[in-house]
Amino acid sequence: MTGLLLSVIYLSFISLGLPDSLLGSAWPSMYRELNVPVSYSGIISMIISVGTIVSSLQSDRLTKRLGPGKVTAVSVAMTAAALLGFSFSGSFPALCLLSIPYGLGAGSVDAALNNYVALHYSSRHMSWLHCMWGVGASVGPYIMGYALTRGSGWNQGYLIVALLQFLLSAILISSLPLWNRQGNGSQNQIKSPETKVSETSGEEIRGTMDIGPAALSLRQIFSIPGAKSLITAFFCYMALETTASLWASSYLTFEKGIPSASAASYAGLFFIGITLGRAISGFLTMKLSDTSMIRLGGGIIGLGLISLLLPLGKASSLLGLSLMGLGCAPIYPCIIHSTPVYFGAERSQAVIGVQMASAYVGSCLMPPLFGVLGNHLGFFLYPPVLLIFLALMILMHEKLVKIKP
Repeated sequence: MTGLLLSVIYLSFISLGLPDSLLGSAWPSMYRELNVPVSYSGIISMIISVGTIVSSLQSDRLTKRLGPGKVTAVSVAMTAAALLGFSFSGSFPALCLLSIPYGLGAGSVDAALNNYVALHYSSRHMSWLHCMWGVGASVGPYIMGYALTRGSGWNQGYLIVALLQFLLSAILISSLPLWNRQGNGSQNQIKSPETKVSETSGEEIRGTMDIGPAALSLRQIFSIPGAKSLITAFFCYMALETTASLWASSYLTFEKGIPSASAASYAGLFFIGITLGRAISGFLTMKLSDTSMIRLGGGIIGLGLISLLLPLGKASSLLGLSLMGLGCAPIYPCIIHSTPVYFGAERSQAVIGVQMASAYVGSCLMPPLFGVLGNHLGFFLYPPVLLIFLALMILMHEKLVKIKP
């Protein structure tokens, strides 16, 4: 049953990724039709992020009350309904309204699934599961590019993804008995993030979900040593990832002169880099610690930003986007996977919930802020701004690793 449940979780991560790249890839076409400034993409992104912040902060209570299976099924169904509304919408205010359930659905499922996998599975599975998120995020721009190049419009792109989400939601509902049958399993020792992961045969259940009913307050969470560094690092990482993904297509269009329809597809290179990187990371985590993987990822992102800054034309820019995605690949899953190590299994759901909220604060604030900067000063600021986020993330992570679990 564990293998079947793992397959369902893989599908859930695909579901998480599918909508994430749609707005950025479609926006160069959407804003003209909606008759709004190009920077307004950040407003929609901000509303979605606010919803995810609210639901992430409630994930500890929701998951303890309903269980991760029900939280996942309900959240995906809510997101599917919001995307269906996007597909029939033709006005900017309507998109803003629909962004509320979109965000509320995304936050709870993200926190619940990440904590469940961090507790029950090895680091390689965390990387491969987030690779599945990359599969969804990589497919999204191509679905949107397909709809745009056929002349069907961005609405059809959202409709296709909404139907896929409804299908995934039906699968999740039918899988609820699997979550209930998941026993405590063999409780493996939770290793230090500096320790290489040794692989075991059979089911790889790393902990237990029977971790007590009490939900921690925000004050209690922030008082835990290292929590502030972790939360800040996650803020910076998500600010980097979402700003990079949301404005990649616009950067290619306005700074590199690439037509918007082609740029929508090229923006998918960032997510392809994440997807391939996480597939590779799953194998690397068998030899390297979570900390080493995070440091490696930061270095590769730096190379990607250098490639974007070099005046070598389109090829250098596309290589830069791919390298940035490749570098982002191990950071998110490895930080999440090491959270129970630093803070304990009994507190990991609460910490990961706030972790997700901090990430979405970064998603909420930074992409629209960059949109305003790009609109008034120019999208040439894209690489330097991302470099600032990267430097701050590395600094905060290095402060975190000084804490010895």
